[in-house]
Amino acid sequence: MHIMEGFLPSPWWQIWWAISLPIVAYGIYKVAKLTKKMPEIKPLLALVGAFVFVISALKLPSVTGSSSHPTGTGFSSILFGPAITSAISVIVLTFQALLLAHGGITTLGANIFSMGIVGPAIAFAIWWLFKKTRLNPSIGVFVAVAAADLMTYITTAVQLGLAFPTNGSVFASFVTFFSIYAITQIPLAIAEGIIAVLLFNFLAKYKGSILQKLGVLKIPLTNTQNEADSQNAV
Repeated sequence: MHIMEGFLPSPWWQIWWAISLPIVAYGIYKVAKLTKKMPEIKPLLALVGAFVFVISALKLPSVTGSSSHPTGTGFSSILFGPAITSAISVIVLTFQALLLAHGGITTLGANIFSMGIVGPAIAFAIWWLFKKTRLNPSIGVFVAVAAADLMTYITTAVQLGLAFPTNGSVFASFVTFFSIYAITQIPLAIAEGIIAVLLFNFLAKYKGSILQKLGVLKIPLTNTQNEADSQNAV
């Protein structure tokens, strides 16, 4: 997903920067507001940021000659929403570009838009819909995270199609780019969804009260969850 440094021509890298910056600025405002209101949320924010950094840095070789990786931002969006996730993403993507040569600075705006804005927005919308049903939350987490992963790569394919149309056809270029991703990204999206479910269930068990305060869960805490939170507080 990470478009490498210098790969996007003008004016496309500037356009994606211009679109992403206001959203990231709003996300930073939301982070400051949330941490002021709930100081106890800072360790969870750091944990999710580390999760996004590690999982999105795992570049796996693709049979098509490209590479693919999970994103982690769908899970972040379920917990904190898409705005805060965009702020987390800009930190993650900047460090990856500078320390791992994964992505780039000129292409940072485009990478933020796909991984830190569109994917999280899709995850949040799906999770919001699932919360209105009586289905098991694990199903919602899986669908939201898997869809966010796939939508991230669809968005990247659109970005590359716009920048490099095939014989003047953006759609033909999009199909070419996404077909390269799809072979490995579909099973990766499924795997990321499963990982997210395991992590979500862990947090629901041991940090259920925090998830309730965030509005992620609206179900009563069990005695086990209350006891776990009390022990953690001590």
